[in-house]
Formats: sequence, C-alpha cells, structure tokens
Amino acid sequence: MKKILLSFGLLLSAAVSAQDCDGLFISEYVEGWSNNKAIEIYNPTGSPINLNDYMLVRYSNGATFVGPESGVQLNGTIGAYDVYVAVIDKRDENGIGQEAPVWDSLQVRADGFYSPEYNVSKAMYFNGNDAMVLAKGTLSDIANSQLIDVFGKIGEDPDVGDPYNGWTDTSPFYGVGTVLTVDHSLIRKPGVKKGVTAVTITEFNALAKWDSIPAVLPMLDANGDPILDGAGNPRIEGNWATLGNHDCECNALSVNDEVAIKLSIYPNPSSNGVFNFATESNIVNVEVYSVVGQKVCSQENKTGIQSFTIGNQPGVYLVNLKTSNGVVTSRRVIVK
Repeated sequence: MKKILLSFGLLLSAAVSAQDCDGLFISEYVEGWSNNKAIEIYNPTGSPINLNDYMLVRYSNGATFVGPESGVQLNGTIGAYDVYVAVIDKRDENGIGQEAPVWDSLQVRADGFYSPEYNVSKAMYFNGNDAMVLAKGTLSDIANSQLIDVFGKIGEDPDVGDPYNGWTDTSPFYGVGTVLTVDHSLIRKPGVKKGVTAVTITEFNALAKWDSIPAVLPMLDANGDPILDGAGNPRIEGNWATLGNHDCECNALSVNDEVAIKLSIYPNPSSNGVFNFATESNIVNVEVYSVVGQKVCSQENKTGIQSFTIGNQPGVYLVNLKTSNGVVTSRRVIVK
C-alpha cells in the first residue's frame, strides 16, 4: 500500500482503502479517570503480526502536524485474532497529580506500558479531545508513515468548554449531545473489519462504529447497593472487562473467554428484550449498558442467573457478565 501523509495538506486527499480483515485496527479506546488510559489493537488476520514497525500517534487539541514527541513506537507481537493492550506507563504507587498511578485493575490488562515521561512521549496522555492514530513507520518520519487507523478526527478540537470537552453522540458531534470520549471506553462494533485509512474532513460519529461504556462503575455489595468509603462517597472500580479480547466478525470465536466459559445468549436479536443463557458456567452477575454508557439494569444472584430482561426499547446493548469462578466478559445484544 502506498504511504499516506498524516498532515493537513492531505485532509482532502483520497487514501488507499484497507481490505476487510487484512490488517490491524484499534479495537478499544479507554479514557478513564486520572491516568487510566489504554488503547487496544486487534489483529483480524490468521497470522501473528509484529508490532515493531507500528506506532501510536496523538494529534492533540486539533493539531494537524506533529513531531516525534507525540508518538510512541510499539513492540511485541499480536497473535492471530488476538489483541494487544497498550497502557500508559504510570505504575509508581506513590505518584500524585500528573504522575498518579494507573489502577491495578487496568495494569493487569496491559500487554505493554508506554510513554512514562510526558516530555519524551506525549502519545498516551490523550484526554478525550485528541485524535489517536495507529500508523506504520518511524517516529523520525511520522509525516511519511502509513496510516492504519484513526480514532477521532485529525484537525478538530471538540473541546468547546465544560461539559462539552470531547466528541459527542449528536451532529456535528461536538458542543451538543452526550460526550462519549471523556471518562468512557469505546469498543469497536463487531461488524467493523478494517481501520480508517483516509484522513478526511467528515464528522466523527463515534457511535457509527463504536459502542460506548463508562470507564468506571460503582462498587456494589451482595444486595446490589453501593459500597461507600469512609467519607460516605460511593466506591468505584474500573470497567475493564472488555479489554484483552475483541468480538469481531472477522473470526467467529475471537474472544478467548467465550471458549473458556462456552457461553451463548439467545435469542439475539430479541423481540421483547428477554435473553437466556446457554453455558456450562455459573453466571452470578449481569450488568447492561446502553451504547452511550448508561446503565439499563443489573442483576446479581450467587446461585446463578439463567436469563435477564432489558425491556422493549429497540437498540444495541452491552452486557457485562461475571461467573462464580471470577471470569469477567462482555457481550453485545440487540433488541429489535
């Protein structure tokens, strides 16, 4: 494929289109509280891919041209139909302010840690209004790298003031509607089979290709009530269940946990919002979210859950599931 210049001069240019399931793309974007930042990359092919020639580049606050300090070179290998989770390298438990540590629950999801020093690499310090690019090339020549995928829109800063500090769910997708890219995770829809390889001036409609979930959740006790800290405030925990696997139509069984717990949810789609489980595992907790990250319902039963009901509002929903032996995974369901 010919190289695509990642500069403002080519925002109007056409790019070589990627073929379905033939190359890497960004499968999840995590912009959590404080330094809880992660990018998951998915390999939709049947062969391992070496990451040493790839980099993540941050186009901050509407930037159209960046230097090597805005990127970070990746390393490692992504197996066939597998993912690689890159997490910001903030692991000092004594860190405060900009050096606050990544939560343990996110650290354990990482395949690699990047950008420990802001003045050396700003790539992993995105905050909801920055375009994130997966490219193939070198940091010394970002402008001539090959564009692999883009999250957001290069050249646009959607931060127009609180509370509109990121891209939203309503056209023109900033300044109105519900913000999706701040304190949220966005997961590529299963039907997406390739990255965005054209730098265009079209709107960034996140929900066209991504599902949105909150980056953190309130911790609940056995009765489903919030657990409070010493000051009487609800305790929270990271919503990282979807990191480390990706459900994609490129591979019918691309999610490792699906094999492990032999789970299916039926009927899907559902005409009345009622779903049943077929599984050898004991499902003890179910939480359902809309595509904009609003909790729709939750259910917990230590003796096991065989079904759940969302309601008859049509749409796509994300279901977080936990088994009695601690396996946590997620599925998408549809009410038609």
